[in-house]
Amino acid sequence: MSKIYTVVIIVGSLRKESVNKQFAQALTKQLPADFRAEFARIDDLPLYNQDDDDSPAPAVTRLRQTIKAADGVLLVTPEYNRSISGVLKNALDHGSRPWGKSVWAGKPAAVAGVSGGPIGAALAQQHLRNVMAFLGMPTLPGQEMFIQWKEGLVVDGAIGPASRDFVQSFVDAFAAWVRKFG
Repeated sequence: MSKIYTVVIIVGSLRKESVNKQFAQALTKQLPADFRAEFARIDDLPLYNQDDDDSPAPAVTRLRQTIKAADGVLLVTPEYNRSISGVLKNALDHGSRPWGKSVWAGKPAAVAGVSGGPIGAALAQQHLRNVMAFLGMPTLPGQEMFIQWKEGLVVDGAIGPASRDFVQSFVDAFAAWVRKFG
């Protein structure tokens, strides 16, 4: 039996109708047959507080276990004030603590993002890449996914025809990146 790779997808938006969530869900339909996507829940994480490192909330333990079990991570970020969302940064902080026990270190990862603006979350992704580098996450090189949300990007839950090939090339590169580490 061949290996099934599990990739955890973390969407940095809590909004019910988040375009990043819609995009991430559609993107999963283009994953290879030997990949399984799991969305990590981050909406119930308490704000990171170092005082809680020795007795983390159940939501924190769940997130850390989900990341530990994954073969790779895809972070899909909106752009909030030219950076990443607070909820995404909070999730990254919880996974990196206590010091020396980060679940992120060595996890192959990729970054994508959607926004209504023409630069498609580019600045948020750059900030996120800086954080990921510090956390020791080998991040997919040479592949950038800056997407402007427009009608037709997601059609009936799938990536629309105008963007399908572009997204597929990103998905294929991410899958190869995860396999390289797994």
